[in-house]
Amino acid sequence: MHSFGALAALLVFAGCAGASVQSASGRAVLGWFPASRRGLALGIRQTAIPIGGFAVALVLPHFDVAWSFRLLGLACVVTAVLGFVLIREGPEPIRPVEGAHADGPFRDRRLWILSGSAALLLWPQMCLVGFTVLFLHDTRGMTTAHAALALAVVQIIGIGTRIGSGAWSDALGSRIVPLRRIAIVLAGLTALTAALVGARLEILVPVLIVTGGLAMSWNGLAFAAAAEVAGGARAGSAIGFQQTVINSTAAVLPPLFGALVGAAGWGVGVGLIALGPLASFLTLRPLAGQT
Repeated sequence: MHSFGALAALLVFAGCAGASVQSASGRAVLGWFPASRRGLALGIRQTAIPIGGFAVALVLPHFDVAWSFRLLGLACVVTAVLGFVLIREGPEPIRPVEGAHADGPFRDRRLWILSGSAALLLWPQMCLVGFTVLFLHDTRGMTTAHAALALAVVQIIGIGTRIGSGAWSDALGSRIVPLRRIAIVLAGLTALTAALVGARLEILVPVLIVTGGLAMSWNGLAFAAAAEVAGGARAGSAIGFQQTVINSTAAVLPPLFGALVGAAGWGVGVGLIALGPLASFLTLRPLAGQT
């Protein structure tokens, strides 16, 4: 494209199309597994995002913008064909947790609490992981390749933490307990990262990588909890509602964080981001023991 308006419109359309697959694919995975294995299954499914991020971090820096978009488009075509051929509705019913609202998930207070808490837990993922390369390259003087490598390692850890957190939730028989524990540890690690933004790279980078990996760990748990609150007939709607809340937050956070860092510096910006998971730990408390 040679027109900014046309480019912006196509990027918006591509973003909407990409976001739309979340609910249906989440429900498709959940329908094939009983509750005792659902956390692990959805955790594996959620590794798609860090796997994609890992591939992008390694591959796209070697191509110009035009070829980067061509590769992304080709990947979408390939996965669309695979999805058409392979994905089918699962036989396993997704039974709602006890006390599900008779009029559907949108009237269920628990889904609103869960979705809002997930949006708060998103803060480090969007603002710390999302700005990793920019921070390490522009502020700390790392080369683009080395900064991208650090992001790639974050994505690899994210793959492991998403699978691990899902298996952990199955073993506990709860999605909320591990969500709250991840939230409080993530708040502490994010605050530690804020304190180390000016430290030697040998100290800062490992802490930043571990924090980023943990920041990516919780998504599958929130997906599974939303589906189980609503039950099979409304699982897709519940996941879609939660994703709308999360994606709306994701759209607002980066520009606000960028403005905050520009005005007050990285230490203050990252320190304030730690308040998100801390608040999530507190807001999830009413759901402890319910799902």
